[in-house]
Amino acid sequence: MERFSKAHSSKTDMSKIVKLKKGFDINMAGKAKQELADFAPAQTFAIKPTDFIGLQRPKVLVNEGDTVKAGTPILIDKALDQVIYAAPVSGKVVEIKRGDRRKLLEVKILADATITHEQFAAVDLASLDRDALAATLAASGTWPNIIQRPYGIVANPADTPKSIFISAFDTNPLAPDYAFTLKGQEKYLQAGIEALAKLTSGKVHLNVDGSKAVPAIFSDLKGAQMNKFSGPHPAGNVGVQIHHLDPINKGDIAWTVSPVGLAQIGKFILEGVFDASRIIAVTGSELTTAAYVKTYSGACVSTFVKGNLNSGHVRVISGNVLTGEKIALEGFLGFYSSQITVIPEGDYEEFLGWIKPTASKLSFSRALGIFSFLNKGEFKVDTNAHGEERPFVVSGVFEKVLPMDILPTYLFKAIVTEDFDEMEELGLYEIIEEDVALCEFVDPSKNDLQELVRSGIELLMYS
Repeated sequence: MERFSKAHSSKTDMSKIVKLKKGFDINMAGKAKQELADFAPAQTFAIKPTDFIGLQRPKVLVNEGDTVKAGTPILIDKALDQVIYAAPVSGKVVEIKRGDRRKLLEVKILADATITHEQFAAVDLASLDRDALAATLAASGTWPNIIQRPYGIVANPADTPKSIFISAFDTNPLAPDYAFTLKGQEKYLQAGIEALAKLTSGKVHLNVDGSKAVPAIFSDLKGAQMNKFSGPHPAGNVGVQIHHLDPINKGDIAWTVSPVGLAQIGKFILEGVFDASRIIAVTGSELTTAAYVKTYSGACVSTFVKGNLNSGHVRVISGNVLTGEKIALEGFLGFYSSQITVIPEGDYEEFLGWIKPTASKLSFSRALGIFSFLNKGEFKVDTNAHGEERPFVVSGVFEKVLPMDILPTYLFKAIVTEDFDEMEELGLYEIIEEDVALCEFVDPSKNDLQELVRSGIELLMYS
């Protein structure tokens, strides 16, 4: 086990320091400078049901041509109809886009020049019991920020989790710095923690980067147990943190909230508005300007990317390169995304491939670009897989990058064979896609392990 814990003196006696050795940092070119860029504001925004895993039967509550405010209910899930999915901006509903078999893909809104909000009553936490608070948040549009583990789905307000976890840092490639993006929102973060504390029978865990000083926006927050994690990626993944603090077994429920979601919940508590604004990182080696920009969830990314490219043959990703979603140049920022990444497309064949000596290619095993370990700088990474899918190769590489006490190779095989007992015993309740993204990156067999894990989760959910 790659874990060493001890008491943390600045918080409660039960706070922990966890040092991880397993993992791998992907040092990519194109990190955002800590400054707000002067991009033109996005005009079109979209709510995408596909952003919300577990949303089974979406029902649209508006029609094309309707005018809405930020916070106006747009969608519900017929299977969990108390949870509202709200408009991120005010404006006019210009398109309800559907795909095959009328599957709902997007609800597009043309934004007003000045955003107006639905006004809710400010929440008096002292006067609400746990169920009343959950119902209030579910009707506000802020509830989808709360994710259930196991399964990685939007939480059910009727459940009471054993604990709630917030990862206050992100170790994914080119990830945004929350100390920069959330500067000045300390009061909202504090209100968010106070609200979450009423929703759980256990603790709220606030996990910070133990390799550096705790940012001021987090250091003075009260009501949460602060734990320090250090080590390579995926040290910032909340699933890894849960595993080392309070593992999830069959029958357990824990919830997770991102720092951005925490601030959004807190602002609703204090001011009675659903505020989908956020500062996102616009990143990647193919951008002329990699910086931060203030926008709203669901923004059309073209205004940040078009005219900002070094080349024309690129992939635009909502999120990071390991777990993000490929989108079109006119695509939309995902609800849970705090960054956009633009990298070169890798649809090419290369003479000699990994055999050719080079220090310019990133490789965990050193098999691809055998001199890459000599390069201590940033790598320009594209989408080329440098190989094709093949049967599982038992190499032991997964165990080197996953700092959890599970056996990933055997777990993946159990999912392939649909062995329910083995899936449960080998730890499927503890992971979602993002937790195996690094395994997928280093996999010599080039398997889509994130998709495989989701298929296993759905087998358990619906069995």
